[in-house]
Amino acid sequence: MSSEPRTVQVEDSTHPPSPALDGPFGKVLLHASKFSAMCGGAVFVLLVIMSVVSIVGRKLFAAPVPGDVELLQTCAAFASASFFAYCHLIRGEIKVDFFTNRLRSSVVGKLDAVGSVLVGLFGSLIAWRTAVGALALREYGETTAILALPIWVAQALMVPGFLLLALAGFYMAVQHMKRAT
Repeated sequence: MSSEPRTVQVEDSTHPPSPALDGPFGKVLLHASKFSAMCGGAVFVLLVIMSVVSIVGRKLFAAPVPGDVELLQTCAAFASASFFAYCHLIRGEIKVDFFTNRLRSSVVGKLDAVGSVLVGLFGSLIAWRTAVGALALREYGETTAILALPIWVAQALMVPGFLLLALAGFYMAVQHMKRAT
């Protein structure tokens, strides 16, 4: 008798498996999205450390980190935008499948493709408008109140995350359609 645990694969016939990230483009997109998410995670870890230092400094020494709220706001925006593409590629978003639970996998695949197209369109729209907003902020020279950081830089740093989201959405739409047919 072996003492190693056995792994059992369970297939769900009502839900198709996650589409494979095949080909060089899918693999590059996955790696770029994962790298983006890891950068966002690192930024959040640094923000937590900065917040703890600032809170302890404020309470014990009356010396918070100058501009801690500004840094938190600007960096959290970039970090948040960096997770969306990876989440979509690994199908990590919340999905309410109450109505599609009993549909054939080909129908679910087509509905997933439509959803991914909408994600791609949303990512494209947000990337475009965020870039336009960043350029406008650069032109006006707006800065944060305490540290005088240029606001346009923080906004521009969100654009790559939204572009990756757009690419992930369109890529997954193609993968879902391939699987559905």
